[in-house]
Amino acid sequence: MSAVTAIPVNPTLAQRFAALDQAQRMRLALGLVLFVAIAVVGMVMGRQADYRVLYSNLADKDGGAVIAQLTTMNVPYKYTEGGGAIMVPADRVHDVRLKLASLGLPKGSVSGFEMMESNRFGMTQFQERLTFQRGLEGELTRSIQSIDSVASARVHLALPNQNGFFREQQKPSASVLLSLHAGRTLDKAQLAGIVHLVASSVPEMDPASVSVLDDTGKLLSMPADSSGLGADAEQLQYIQQVEQIYSRRILDILEPLVGKQNVKAEVTAELDFSQTESTTESHKPNQTPDSSAVRSQQTVESVNGQPSAAPSGIPGATTNQPPAPTTAPINGQAQTLAAAGQNGAAGAAGAATSTKKESIINYEVDKTVRVVKGASGLIKRINAAVVVNHQTKTDEKGRTTTTPLSAADIEKMTALVREAVGFNQDRGDSVNLMNAPFAAEKSEVGDVPLWRQPEVLDTARSFAWPLGTVALGLIVLMGVIRPAVKALTQPPVTHQVGDAAARENQLDALEADQPERPQLGAPSVSHEPLAPSASELRMEDARKLTRDNPAAVANIVKAWINGEAPA
Repeated sequence: MSAVTAIPVNPTLAQRFAALDQAQRMRLALGLVLFVAIAVVGMVMGRQADYRVLYSNLADKDGGAVIAQLTTMNVPYKYTEGGGAIMVPADRVHDVRLKLASLGLPKGSVSGFEMMESNRFGMTQFQERLTFQRGLEGELTRSIQSIDSVASARVHLALPNQNGFFREQQKPSASVLLSLHAGRTLDKAQLAGIVHLVASSVPEMDPASVSVLDDTGKLLSMPADSSGLGADAEQLQYIQQVEQIYSRRILDILEPLVGKQNVKAEVTAELDFSQTESTTESHKPNQTPDSSAVRSQQTVESVNGQPSAAPSGIPGATTNQPPAPTTAPINGQAQTLAAAGQNGAAGAAGAATSTKKESIINYEVDKTVRVVKGASGLIKRINAAVVVNHQTKTDEKGRTTTTPLSAADIEKMTALVREAVGFNQDRGDSVNLMNAPFAAEKSEVGDVPLWRQPEVLDTARSFAWPLGTVALGLIVLMGVIRPAVKALTQPPVTHQVGDAAARENQLDALEADQPERPQLGAPSVSHEPLAPSASELRMEDARKLTRDNPAAVANIVKAWINGEAPA
């Protein structure tokens, strides 16, 4: 009689879970927990907003005011590493900036004329003047910091006290300390603008009294009386511009002949910045009276003898008459003048008088005064050095060879260079053109690999979290959860002993988690043949299986040795 042990054909999920060993249960629970955690992290990172910089490099006071206002506006924010910038969601950056700007934030670490609004009662005149000076310095600092190249600035004003004595009054002055952004500079126009900005904001301030320095202590604004101290920066810059112009001319005229990167030119210009002034005065020879200009004219006329109008005779109505008008011409013989009614006496007197006339005419002296002031920056000498590469020729087979230029070609190019720079032998100019092979620079400029391109890196960063979450979830699902679920979904195993069903399921019995090892039965005392026991039958089945399918048996033994549960 055979014994039969059976498991229900359709067990429930709880029964299947109870049939698992402890390791399988722990693996299934851990896999489920990891999968749920990965799903939650993926959802959180997917919903997390992209943050962008709202403000950077803020002062502590402004940063606190901005954070307080963001909290009031219910805007999420966070700091960058080191707290150098405040970051908000990317879709709200511009909106938040406009709202903060309408509230006057950030104000900056420099206070302006708003300091005058907090005047307290009992302030002295000195305190009021000091507050006004600090407010003016703050306003100037804000204006200077609005320039793109300026990172920060400080303005110091020296405003002397004005008294009633005009001669003893001192002029105000100012000093400006600038900190520029890395890699940026200020040109002369910007420096002049800063100087005039400060000078125009303070009454009675001369632009020459404004000093501008950088953060290294170098004086950027040159004094007004520094023009006679030698070659200044403006003169050196002008020399460089002249040399660059001549070098560009040489390249423009030779590159079409020999090709680009096959000619190098350097020009040295010697300029004269001295200023000369000469005055010349010249006189022309005497000219005719008709062509000369009259400067002054004087005419003197005198009469010698008794004047004809003298009264004579007996006093009375007849002799008391006015003198008669003169009738003699200016340029003619002198006529006898006689009074009316004295014909005889007048004739006698006319014979005893004489007339004298003098005329003096002064003419302008012809004079020419010429003042000549020599121009500054005249070219005294030009030296040009030109190097031309050898000619490159390619034959029919594709081989490249270099050949030097001929003497005729070099002479023609030299003549072109001389004409381009305005060669003047009297001035001492020199032009030297040399033909030599250029050294080839082996510069391997490879294409940037795809994985290092900025666009690909940005795309990878944007998809890193989603793809990483999905990949990790798949690993947990396929490596941990799937084997446990597969063990739950395996069909139940029915163990029967002593019948044909047990022999048909012999492989399942051998592959069980805890297989029964075959063992020998106890020796029988009776000499009568006994029926084979269940263990003997199993042993016989195992032997038959070993003969029929040795590979499967070998795998089972290997699993036993390794301590693994058979699949």
